[in-house]
Amino acid sequence: MTDINRRTPRANLAVVDDDALFRESITQNLEEAGFSVAGCCDGRAALDRLTNGPRPDIVLLDWKMPELSGIEVLKRMRAAKIDVPVIFLTVLGDQIYEEAALLGGAVDFVEKSRSFSILLRRIELTLSRLQVGETKSEPEASKTFVEYGPIRLKLDSNRVAWKGRQVDLSLSEFRLVKLMVEQAGRDVSYRDLYDLVHGEGFVAGEGDIGYRANVRAFVKRIRQKFRDVDREFNMIGNYPGFGYRWGEEDAS
Repeated sequence: MTDINRRTPRANLAVVDDDALFRESITQNLEEAGFSVAGCCDGRAALDRLTNGPRPDIVLLDWKMPELSGIEVLKRMRAAKIDVPVIFLTVLGDQIYEEAALLGGAVDFVEKSRSFSILLRRIELTLSRLQVGETKSEPEASKTFVEYGPIRLKLDSNRVAWKGRQVDLSLSEFRLVKLMVEQAGRDVSYRDLYDLVHGEGFVAGEGDIGYRANVRAFVKRIRQKFRDVDREFNMIGNYPGFGYRWGEEDAS
């Protein structure tokens, strides 16, 4: 047994893909990079493992699978309150699929044609966001909530209440709302919002400003979640070409 296999894993991952050859290949690469990996051959097997077994830190999920597609697996996970971060790993490279994945609650979307180093970097960024609470400074750690008008953010549990009603946000969505609320009344750029989710300096999407589509997808989903509890919600203003602002009527 190698030294890598004897070490404590960097994290526990689940790879869900009906392509056995691809699943075996990516599993081997991830294990060599120091991760513990469990493979699932289809969506039903993945849901069973997530429901009844120990939950991984991240799920790498294929989109095109028989019976249950990846996006359907994600919907069922979120409906069952299984909040494990999901990274789609798929041959479907069109932006429409990426936006659908983010709107569905995924944290990232990586084409299978990209190099393993790209996937590894995305996994590391996701893990770093999960661990950020462990490295807060003492003053920040002692701060348990943020309030601005009718919104209240509980920092110790990453929960949001709007007018006293809970809004079910993912961890990434919570962080985007927190950033905008803490800078309420000021414009927050697409780049700042994107960096919060994907890591500073990361580039994705088509063209120099392709990352903006990612941010728009996140904000669209956030707005909808607030409107699910208050159909009059209009606190996120959009300023095309720059970004968003909390506290302004939705201009988009």
